[in-house]
Amino acid sequence: MNVMLDLETMGNSSNAAMIAIGAVAFDKDNVVDEFYMEINLTSAMRQGGFIDGSTVMWWLQQSQGARGSFKDNDNAQHVMVVLNAFALWCKEVKVDEVWGNGATFDNVILGNAYKNNGLDIPWKFCNDMCYRTVKNMNKHIKLERVGTHHNAVDDAKSQALHLIKILKSK
Repeated sequence: MNVMLDLETMGNSSNAAMIAIGAVAFDKDNVVDEFYMEINLTSAMRQGGFIDGSTVMWWLQQSQGARGSFKDNDNAQHVMVVLNAFALWCKEVKVDEVWGNGATFDNVILGNAYKNNGLDIPWKFCNDMCYRTVKNMNKHIKLERVGTHHNAVDDAKSQALHLIKILKSK
């Protein structure tokens, strides 16, 4: 099963502190399942995640709906809880290829979080796929956003539907 991954983070380095993981499983026609969990920022930092000041400033300029992901609220879980839940979800949907928006962003940050916490990455390294590359090679096919921009699961869904549209055009 293909999975489109989207992270919300407080930095853009390969060890950025994550504040949400959103993902959708999709086939050649549609999204078939989804995963979303918010991460307690303090736990992400204590487990090796880094914060970048320019990213924090960027978040302050985003919509209130988007900023909801980084509030230390009752929905935010310890990073280890979220990593284990995501690994279980990947097993349940029988993950094959994992698509991220950028060759050095989502997949790399999440993979590093697994490594830094002594956990196995729940997909094969050779199945990392770059949605941004495909998107940039097909600029004539427009992305249509669903839900809240910069909400991890909504962005993952938008990107998966866009990728499906691109692949069907071939």
